[in-house]
Amino acid sequence: MSNSPGQKKYEEYAYVLDFLIRGKSVVVRGREGPIVQGLGEERLNILEILAMDDITFTTGERISIGKESRNKVISVLGRLSYEELTREARDQLPGVIEGVVKMNEIKYIAYFNELQAITPRLHGLELIPGIGKTFMVQIIKQRQMKPFNSFDEIQKRVGLREPARLIAKRIIEEISGGSRINLFVGR
Repeated sequence: MSNSPGQKKYEEYAYVLDFLIRGKSVVVRGREGPIVQGLGEERLNILEILAMDDITFTTGERISIGKESRNKVISVLGRLSYEELTREARDQLPGVIEGVVKMNEIKYIAYFNELQAITPRLHGLELIPGIGKTFMVQIIKQRQMKPFNSFDEIQKRVGLREPARLIAKRIIEEISGGSRINLFVGR
């Protein structure tokens, strides 16, 4: 996948939130068939995916949606808004996101090591639920001494409980449109 400037960046993988055997597309009018509502792995966008007939999916399953590597998918129909998700997909979203965050721990640890002030009164770390001024100061002091390498290390050195779950909460806020500033979700 080439990432030259001006070229669209496509997701290679998505995680299944819901599978509708006889679904109707929200994105493409009149399109019916096996529909998957999924979460893109890299940019965390909600996607509507047209699946092949006679294929089954399980919630949370990582599927290949890249143009060259599809084996269960016909095409990505487009992006969905949070409101367009089925009830099942919304219910599965927190667990799937937390799993994605844990599987990509190094990527999300980098945020704790690199986030900076957004305005003179607001630091990027404070946008993560559960991190107020006290934890922010602690995180900054600790990362200046030595960068964090894992969620467990953040928990031990700073006392912040379940950092992966806190990041997942922030991602849900961003996906559902409840935030003005996005740290994790591509627009």
